[in-house]
Amino acid sequence: MHKILIFFLSLFCFINGAFAYDLVLPKEKKTYVSTNYVFFVGKAKKHEHITINDESVYVAPNGAFAHTIKLKNGENRIFFRTNYNTHVYKVYKMPKPDPTKPVLEEFSPYRVIVNKDNTPLRNTPIDYGMNRISHLFEGTNLIVNGQKGDFYRVKLSKKEEGWISKSSVTKSDEGSFDPKYRTMKSETFKNCSVHTLEFSEKLPYTIEETGNEIFFKVYNPFLKEDSVYTVNIRKPEKYYYKTISSNGVYVFKVNELPYCDNNTLEGLTITVDAGHGGSEYGAVGCLGDNEKDINLSIANELKDILRQMGACVVMTRECDGFISLDDRVKMAKDNCSDIFVSIHLNSIPDIKFDVHKNRGTSVYYYNPNSKNLAKYVEESVTSAICTKKEGIKTASFAVIRPTDYLGILVENAYMTNPMDTMIYKSENFPRNTARGIAEGILNYVNSDK
Repeated sequence: MHKILIFFLSLFCFINGAFAYDLVLPKEKKTYVSTNYVFFVGKAKKHEHITINDESVYVAPNGAFAHTIKLKNGENRIFFRTNYNTHVYKVYKMPKPDPTKPVLEEFSPYRVIVNKDNTPLRNTPIDYGMNRISHLFEGTNLIVNGQKGDFYRVKLSKKEEGWISKSSVTKSDEGSFDPKYRTMKSETFKNCSVHTLEFSEKLPYTIEETGNEIFFKVYNPFLKEDSVYTVNIRKPEKYYYKTISSNGVYVFKVNELPYCDNNTLEGLTITVDAGHGGSEYGAVGCLGDNEKDINLSIANELKDILRQMGACVVMTRECDGFISLDDRVKMAKDNCSDIFVSIHLNSIPDIKFDVHKNRGTSVYYYNPNSKNLAKYVEESVTSAICTKKEGIKTASFAVIRPTDYLGILVENAYMTNPMDTMIYKSENFPRNTARGIAEGILNYVNSDK
């Protein structure tokens, strides 16, 4: 009798173990969130049928599944059922407070001074999005004449204004202030043009682009009459630019992407950035994979392929370690990179997505001069790994914002899409993805646009 009991207990444990699902998200059966949806991600065992709140859940051939449930404010009881058991998850949605819209307050103009380099001057009083019009240098003198929320309104000229974070500037207690214009000079070289404007003090500037030209503008709002100093620069087909300032001297340099002989990447410096790392795991996939590890495997493959093509390659990381966003950008700038490629896998944010339709490859850019590079890379990657084209998109990611290089961020596949897990878990995925990125860069460099 004792032996029979042990046998049935062992059989029971085996059956439950064989059919138990592995849930990656949510991590706890009782959670508090402020999101609109809760995301169930995990892996089912073979032949295991899953429903969540009586909605049937699709399970990919490798067991991966993902499902979203819309939340109401307060307690949400979610029933997760399989062939063999039922689990109840309690998710408490905390209501978000209604944001108070700031009101514009105007006041008499006064001077402020920028606290640090790379301070965003924006065209709206919002601290995110595609609203940066320049990055000011420490010591830049500004006139502010209004405030809205956490931002000051900056006077540039009678017709132009900008916005700057209050925490980024300090009020000047000095008396009269009269910055002077001194000289302007432009020089053209083989692969670049250099434009120099000199003033007695640091002043605000903006950069604008049209179809054929780049406009570098320096403003002197301290004069009674408007004074805007503009340099009109011919825009090359493939280019990037940077601005340097010291004691009121502005140097604006436009670099044309070097020409590569014999269908190679010789003469180019390319920074390869494996996203996340160390304590930053990135997205977690249905099967429990960490994004940071897959990013690194692609990056190391891409390094080898690009070097075989003749490029000089800079790696932001070659092992599992934390690297700050600022340090990633600094590595690229310090090595005078022509191109910056950040490698990622995607996940689904807190908005209603169909987890089965929203999948594939997308490529992000920030500056207009990187748009065509993004197009070529998306075309090549989707062909190489057979993913859906999700499109090229703009986003204000820190590593692709600088104008010092052509910058793109590649989201190669969705870690939270069951069908995409079939792609990124394949043996040749890192190599094929890297080959797709490299061929996209090569095709762009050798294109007419």
